[in-house]
Amino acid sequence: FNMEGVDKAPAEIRDSVESILRRIDHTLSGYNKNSVLSRFNAGETVVVDEMFAEIYSMGYSVWEETGGAVDVSFSPLYDMWGFGFRNGSMPTSAQVDSVMNFCGMGLCVESIDDLIGQEVSPESIYLAPHGSASPQINYNAIAQGYSCDLVARYLYSVGIKDMMVNIGEIFCDGKNPSGVAWTIGIDRPEDGNNELGAQLQGVFSVPEGAHGVVTSGNYRKFYVKDGKKYAHTIDPRTGYPVTHNLLSATVIAENAMLADAYATYCMVIGYDQAKSFIESREDLEGCLVYDDGGEFATWYSAGLEPRKVM
Repeated sequence: FNMEGVDKAPAEIRDSVESILRRIDHTLSGYNKNSVLSRFNAGETVVVDEMFAEIYSMGYSVWEETGGAVDVSFSPLYDMWGFGFRNGSMPTSAQVDSVMNFCGMGLCVESIDDLIGQEVSPESIYLAPHGSASPQINYNAIAQGYSCDLVARYLYSVGIKDMMVNIGEIFCDGKNPSGVAWTIGIDRPEDGNNELGAQLQGVFSVPEGAHGVVTSGNYRKFYVKDGKKYAHTIDPRTGYPVTHNLLSATVIAENAMLADAYATYCMVIGYDQAKSFIESREDLEGCLVYDDGGEFATWYSAGLEPRKVM
């Protein structure tokens, strides 16, 4: 980010950003077994803070807007599939049906804002308990984007205007160090392409202004059936993997949390619907990588400026 006009020392800004990231890890990480989220998912009673309540509301809003295609409360379903359908160890239809019966934001309260500062048990936000079942939440579809937005909020608060926040997902505003628009490269969704930026499928300049930029699709994890590539994505509306040809979706939105959610949404609904969705929204731009007869193909929305892939 550009430090011009900022009165805080870089070390102080670094420490503040690291503090924000530690708080996110403590509250929302599914990998930190001692986080508030992990303890909540384990059935423990936890104290709800503003961050936990805010992302819960975001998750509910995204679920409503996408008609259930992005559902943060289907953690047991995602865990059940894992990488199973790639190596042949698929869950049975009875197992999928069982999970579908007790998961979903439709079984949870809309908001927990009025519970901030209080101790909350998973069962207390569950509207229709099934035996010993309780909500288990996985914020992978929005947490990294949300983290970018939180860091960006802080940077704005200290006077920084030109920035790129990259925490797996991206938030950017202003100009890059060369004084021009930020440029984003999209990795080729190909087995073995595990080094970021090593093999690019597309490059574009980010439109002027503040934007979240997120690529979704687990696009290094696809499987091949009858000569076609399929993305490693689960549709929470059906309980099963998608079987379309969209391999990665990059969405540019007003913030990184929304870009994160919409990129996941695109990966669930597939190329044709994703293209229509992005084109129908004046506040979105996008880039879709899909399988076209066994070859990689790339579509850019009208507002993006594609660059030559070197």
